[in-house]
Amino acid sequence: MDAPAIVALEAARIDELRELWLALHRAHGVNAAVPLQPDEELSWRVRRRDYLDWLGAGTAFLIAAERSSQLVGYALTRIHEGEQDSFDLGARHAEVYSLSVAPEERGRGIGGMLLDAVDRELERRGITKLMIAVMAWNDGARRLYERRGFVPGELVMIRP
Repeated sequence: MDAPAIVALEAARIDELRELWLALHRAHGVNAAVPLQPDEELSWRVRRRDYLDWLGAGTAFLIAAERSSQLVGYALTRIHEGEQDSFDLGARHAEVYSLSVAPEERGRGIGGMLLDAVDRELERRGITKLMIAVMAWNDGARRLYERRGFVPGELVMIRP
């Protein structure tokens, strides 16, 4: 199977992310110790709104993996201006807010390809510090991020 094309995605194509977001949301819910939003449509509406707000404000960018005109993965990255209160991340840093790969495409290196593209865009923007969150139980994603130089910085505790 051919590798997907990695493309910058415009906000006008936001609705094409719906199934990828829902797949990620469902995967998060499989082993989650804390109940996730049970209303999938509400989850997508809120995520879609946030993405559009950030893209419209120019504080985020969207990169997707596309094969045969079908999106098979995406990374939404936010840009944060100003010093951060807890960590020394400089005046500007970025956060991969969402990284999703279609279930049938997982394990084929697409997540790494998306992160490579994020790194290239951040280098172009002169941003070197990057954050990413991972579900506590998601050992596979954690290992991917650690191979890419990420180290744990914070664990969020939730009382359901």
